[in-house]
Amino acid sequence: MPLNASAIYPSSDPEFISFPSRRSVVHSANGIVACTQPLAAQAGQRILRAGGNAADAAVAVAAALNMTEPASTGIGGDIFCLFYNAKTKKVESINGSGRSSGSGSLEQMRKDLGLKSGEPGTIPMTSVQAVTTPGAAAGWVDTIQKFGSGKLSMEDILIPAIELGEEGFPVSELSSLFWRTSEKSIRNASPNFGEMLKKDSKAPDGKRAPRPGELFYNPTLANTFRLLAKHGKAGFYEGSVAEALVKVVQDLGGHLTLEDLKHHAQTGTEETSPISLIFKGQDIGAVQSKGLDGQPSQTAPSHGVEVWEHPPNGQGIVALMALGILQELENTGKIRSFTEKEHNCTEYLHALIEALRISFADAAWFVTDPNVVKVPTKEMISKPYLAERAKLFDPKKASEHPAHGSPAHNHSDTVYFATTDKDGNGCSFINSNFGGFGTCIIPKGCGFTLQNRGAGFSLEDGHPNVFAPGKRPYHTIIPSMITNADDGSLHSVYGVMGGFMQPQGHVQVLLNMLAFKYEPQSALDAPRFCIGAGMPNQGSLLDTIYLEDGISEKVKKGLMALGHSVEMVKGHGRGLFGRGQVIRCHMEDGRHVFSAGSDPRGDGAAFPV
Repeated sequence: MPLNASAIYPSSDPEFISFPSRRSVVHSANGIVACTQPLAAQAGQRILRAGGNAADAAVAVAAALNMTEPASTGIGGDIFCLFYNAKTKKVESINGSGRSSGSGSLEQMRKDLGLKSGEPGTIPMTSVQAVTTPGAAAGWVDTIQKFGSGKLSMEDILIPAIELGEEGFPVSELSSLFWRTSEKSIRNASPNFGEMLKKDSKAPDGKRAPRPGELFYNPTLANTFRLLAKHGKAGFYEGSVAEALVKVVQDLGGHLTLEDLKHHAQTGTEETSPISLIFKGQDIGAVQSKGLDGQPSQTAPSHGVEVWEHPPNGQGIVALMALGILQELENTGKIRSFTEKEHNCTEYLHALIEALRISFADAAWFVTDPNVVKVPTKEMISKPYLAERAKLFDPKKASEHPAHGSPAHNHSDTVYFATTDKDGNGCSFINSNFGGFGTCIIPKGCGFTLQNRGAGFSLEDGHPNVFAPGKRPYHTIIPSMITNADDGSLHSVYGVMGGFMQPQGHVQVLLNMLAFKYEPQSALDAPRFCIGAGMPNQGSLLDTIYLEDGISEKVKKGLMALGHSVEMVKGHGRGLFGRGQVIRCHMEDGRHVFSAGSDPRGDGAAFPV
């Protein structure tokens, strides 16, 4: 009798990373796809082999991840994208995040949530009021139109994901865990829950979450993709998908309308100007003069790197601010240049934690939709302002809750994945439902869940990020990229997913590579810290510091002695430290050579072409 998935996975909840894993760096001269799902990586690989470029591959991966890891991402969520054009050596960006309903209001929102006058309140992650217009569908189409090769149609790019849905795919280990954890929420969210669960005559209602290794089919999502491929944005924001989306939202008491969806199709994806900071701290110049093998490199620059992030309403500015503050602390002698052997030592972690706390305090106040409220982005990452904010750092003790600054007066789970192609282009792409399956609400016959990004709004009168009609909320998802400061060439395409962990992960992984000379895979393997469990609110943002298993007990005690509240995290809890991907680039014999790593905290890998 043949074995089934239960025989292969006898434990319903095996220990996460029960023994140290070893992954080698993956190298290729023809492009690489690095993501959390091997089947999704294969989709991107297939597109690159068919003549597509990094942007084409990124959209193929995004769609395939919607199929294989719907607990993290989907067409019912949002996207942000950074694209490096190898010919022009320029980094470009687009904002594919959706807006609140144009017919809503703060007063109506507070009434819908049952809040009394003066009661602060928040928008619950599971509430239909947290649903904002999905931006992913338009974002995928616009990514292809703006950055794609022009050699492949939208149908060509979506067909790998469509086939996964129609022909079925085996569910991966962590994806199954996320699915099983959210099964109750999926059941409770809408009457269409059966579309996202597996048939089983022995289960309640004949449906349950799939287990690892079991086949799952999603023909309704495949049909949604076919409509998008055939009709473009109109296939999602008009017609049967749009009508089903609006119906389920309004049936549950939400306010999205067909007009909201049409408006997004016309104006939703916005071309933005990426923000950057040149980082020279921690002897980066000296490190950059060496190759991956530690030997001198004639092609590497010696004057630091330029780190790129998407501008607000995303939180990428947190990573740039933290790096700028660290640089100021080093310039003023408050911290030293740490040696390779001092990686994750007490003094180093204290400096990163405090720099990030200060940066989050600013972002929690200022980051919002810049088309509705002015965000002082340039001032927040200017040297004078960062120097002023760096004065809050005390090397001998943890800070209490720092208040946000005033830069305007100083004049001064998600999925992330990376793709590169043989021509040297790079795409840093992030697609998210926000929290898990988002709201878990499923439009009938569509096969996807709706995001809960609206939970990122404030309900405080006078707050820049306060809820308003037609507005984009504070966004956690942030793609990142590194170029060489001397000549603008591509250094790395990288990112770390995971709510408010993302900018924290960006800073830690970048410094692992550049300050401590870790190759891409080791930079991702190294244990991390997280402030506020990765999903902080105003009350917990600056409180508990979570340390990943692997950081020493000595360091834990050292941080506690400085006044930090510290907890160690093991097993499945390690998921709060995010899941990252890195693709580094260098030139050899006139060719681009890519070296990639994929986070062991995920199910994925780096796939060469």
